[in-house]
Amino acid sequence: MIDSSSLQVKIFADGADIESITKLYKNPLIKGFTTNPTLMRQAGINDYEEFGRQVLKTIPDRPVSLEVFADDIEEMIIQGRKIATWGENVNVKIPVSTTKKESTERVIKTLSDEGVSINVTAIMTVGQVTKIARSLNKDVPAIISVFAGRVADTGRDPIPHMMECLEEIKHLEKAELLWASPRELLNVFQADNMGCHIITITAGILKKLSMVNKDLDEYSLETVKMFRDDAISAGYKII
Repeated sequence: MIDSSSLQVKIFADGADIESITKLYKNPLIKGFTTNPTLMRQAGINDYEEFGRQVLKTIPDRPVSLEVFADDIEEMIIQGRKIATWGENVNVKIPVSTTKKESTERVIKTLSDEGVSINVTAIMTVGQVTKIARSLNKDVPAIISVFAGRVADTGRDPIPHMMECLEEIKHLEKAELLWASPRELLNVFQADNMGCHIITITAGILKKLSMVNKDLDEYSLETVKMFRDDAISAGYKII
């Protein structure tokens, strides 16, 4: 039997709707929050700094990751330094590269050496994790966000992939591996079983936690009833 109460992996909520973030803050299961420019755009956010400061004011005592959006190494450093001043609990998110495939190792090293807690994002490969690990200050907290869900989308098994990534950062006591972009509730338990430190989940996956250990016979009957009800509602007939 699966026991969600014994989970060791920390669950971070992923989103940009301030109302949802406020509600999730009241849930003790949620240990931190992440967002990104895409989610913010979808939520209709127009003022990046205003939103970032509002989230940090709403969430004063749990980690919150806010991302730089510059595509130039020097500008990334400038944005990262500024975001770091918005709150003591902020993790500055740094993409693993620019859109021109230029590595952001210098951004990571500069900010990490300055004591900025960072979250390196959009990581897909073990090689990327290896390079990032070399750039981190071992005395400064960091999150390594590997997009396991997107790795799985390519037909690759994300679990051995993530275990290799975990091995690459094991010498960094303050670095944590984050399972990003999960596709289903099972991923939470997979991340937990393999020793991943953090997993981000959407509100949709969070709702499914109530289904843990649901009786499968009951679930089967509910599914049959759903098909029957939808057929009746649609007025289908076979003459």
